[in-house]
Amino acid sequence: MASRREFLANAAGAVAGFYAFGALPLAVAQVPRREVSIGGRRVKVVDIHGHCAIEAVEEIIRGTNVERSVSRNRLLGPHRLDLINERGIDVQVMSANQYWWYAADEKLARDIVRIQDEGIAEWIANHADRFVALTSVALQHPELAAEQLEYAVKELNFRGASVAGHVAGDSLTLAKFDPFWAKAEELAVPVFMHPGGADNVVTETAFDGRGDLGNIIGNPLETATFLTRMIFEGTLDRFPGLKLIGSHGGGFLPSYLGRTEVACEVRGNAHCANIKLPSEYLKDQILVDSMVFSDEGLRHLVAEVGASQVVYGTDIPLVWPDTLDLILDSPHFSDAEKEAMVGGNLVKLLNIS
Repeated sequence: MASRREFLANAAGAVAGFYAFGALPLAVAQVPRREVSIGGRRVKVVDIHGHCAIEAVEEIIRGTNVERSVSRNRLLGPHRLDLINERGIDVQVMSANQYWWYAADEKLARDIVRIQDEGIAEWIANHADRFVALTSVALQHPELAAEQLEYAVKELNFRGASVAGHVAGDSLTLAKFDPFWAKAEELAVPVFMHPGGADNVVTETAFDGRGDLGNIIGNPLETATFLTRMIFEGTLDRFPGLKLIGSHGGGFLPSYLGRTEVACEVRGNAHCANIKLPSEYLKDQILVDSMVFSDEGLRHLVAEVGASQVVYGTDIPLVWPDTLDLILDSPHFSDAEKEAMVGGNLVKLLNIS
């Protein structure tokens, strides 16, 4: 693989005048950091679910089939420090996880992901105590995705990858995606799955009407579909060291786990390939974030998967109710369980010092 310097010189000449790596200003927060304590002891808060975007990507995709403007509210700047300081987040895990580049050819996909990752790495270099990152690979090219993951982890110190729940409707349990899963297992890094509206499992007009159902129902549906397929198709058994993190509380899977748990026994046409009960994967290989927004929802989530499998998530900079105080104020959990969920689980999983 070409060095960072060679890539920037050869693959993104147009970017040089637009976005100079090494020249990013050091952002300074205006909002003091909230400090979080449990049982009178300061604890580290880690957010798995931070969206970001790199503006320089626009130069790479101009005039291509994936041309677009990157999301302005996801661009990194002083406001991001203010957001995490206000919430009490000590370390945010960032990923550029909109996945529109899944439609790019291999050369373009290589350039997009490299520019994204290099831009995020540059930001982290200036704020190394506050951020870590996941690479959002070009999963439509599985061998390339594996290569991108290895580069991000070994060269940029990224802590894993972020993927959608499907690639143009293709289930990620298909054998063609195995090189990517094998690389994640080899590197011992987790994969964070973030949905995009379940367009792989619903008809075109299914979510029309009021309520933004593509987000409200579609996102957790896509997550639940992805996680359930990874179980029933035997993918998690083929890669027993693989760790997945399902966004939005794991979608609908943990909230209606009982039906999934018995499906292979009561449905003669299920043809399940998994060798363990679904609940066992939720206690080991699958983690979920805390974005369920109610005390009872959080209690039930932990009852189904265990406190060791729940991690704090915010969806910053998108505006959703924060779940940090939901965890801290809950009467259902011990101090040790609360500390694990707000940061301890991710500190171990992502090797955060």
